[in-house]
Formats: sequence, C-alpha cells, structure tokens
Amino acid sequence: MPITTCVFDAYGTLFDVTAAARQAAEQPGREKLAASWQALAADWRAKQLQYTWLRAITGEHTPFWNVTMDGLDWAMEKHGLEDDAELREILLALYWELAAYPEVPAMLAKLKAAGKSCAILSNGSPDMLEGAVAFSGIGTYLDAVLSVEDVGIFKPASKVYGMVGARFGCAPEEVLFVSSNGWDVAGASGYGFRTVWANRAGDPVDRLPHRPAHILSDLTTLPEIAT
Repeated sequence: MPITTCVFDAYGTLFDVTAAARQAAEQPGREKLAASWQALAADWRAKQLQYTWLRAITGEHTPFWNVTMDGLDWAMEKHGLEDDAELREILLALYWELAAYPEVPAMLAKLKAAGKSCAILSNGSPDMLEGAVAFSGIGTYLDAVLSVEDVGIFKPASKVYGMVGARFGCAPEEVLFVSSNGWDVAGASGYGFRTVWANRAGDPVDRLPHRPAHILSDLTTLPEIAT
C-alpha cells in the first residue's frame, strides 16, 4: 500500500528544542547560562517528556505548556538559576520561536510536490504549535496541525495516533510517521504506522517491543522513503 500521508512529531523532529537555551546563552551578561546551557536544555527536555508520561499514566492531563514550564523550573533549580526570573521569562518566550532544522522546509516542499499529505502530530498545545509553525514559515506545506489536546492524553497513547486516520481517512499502513523520539516511534510502529526515527544524536535504538522501520541522521532524504 503506497504512503499517502506523512506525519511529523514537532519538537526535536521539525523544531530545534535546544534553540531557546542556546540563544539565551548568547545574550550579554549570561555567562552562567553560557557555561551550562547544553546541560540545562537537556534537563529541561527530559523533565518535559517525563512529566507527559507520568500525567498520561495517572490520567492527570494538563496542557503541554504547563509541563514545559514545570520542566524548565526543575532544570533551572538544578543548575542554580532558580532565582533568575528574567531568564525564565526569556527562555519561555524563546520557546515560542523555535527554529526549524535547516533541511525541513525543502524536505516538506518535496513531499508536497510528490502529492503527499503532510501534518504535525504533537504533544504541543495548539497555540504553541501555531506559534512555532508561523515563526518557522512551514505552514504552507502542512495540511493539518494535530494536537493531543483534542483527545486529552499525551503520546504514546494509541488515541493520539488514531487522530491521523480520523483527520485524513487513511489506513495506518498509508502513514509514514516521523519522530526524533525513540519511544514515540515505538508507539507509532505498534499502532501500525510505517516509521522513521530521526536519530540526530546517534543514540542506540530503544529496547521496546516495536522498532523503527527506518533510521535517519536528519530529514534530508525522507522524501525518498516516502515515495
């Protein structure tokens, strides 16, 4: 069955989640952050994801923006920055303006030229996703931006992946799902999607029941897989 629909996770897959901390660290007077921004960005992201999983398990859903703020607060305290309210506001503001990875616009343009439907399927809140899409300028290539807020639970719950078929009327086998998160790819593979792991960090494959069909170091050659 041919692929008709290409669906992307947003944060870390299309948008660089380290950009906020990196850009803030480049500002004058941010020497303390400059010395630790990479570790802070990693801790922020790790806690953000951990809080989504825990909330999905316990049924205590909250918008993604809330777990984003909670994760940042934890990371700032870990790195001794918890008293810098100005920095917190700067980092949160920059998160609404995350840059797309360099290869993303051309990759999406090729998929659209090939007649594929393209969409985002993200844990992100609708307003967060709207801001990121607008800032990066990729909206013209997207047929839909799907948020877990419509089903009230975070990935990798199967209800989230089911949003794709509901929106596009396609079978799981027609979907190529792309994520930089190994656990997300495993969930999508188990649901029945064909999957691509954007393994930008060169990490080992997660030891989970379902594995990615394809592994790429970035998304440049994705259109070749989708055809």
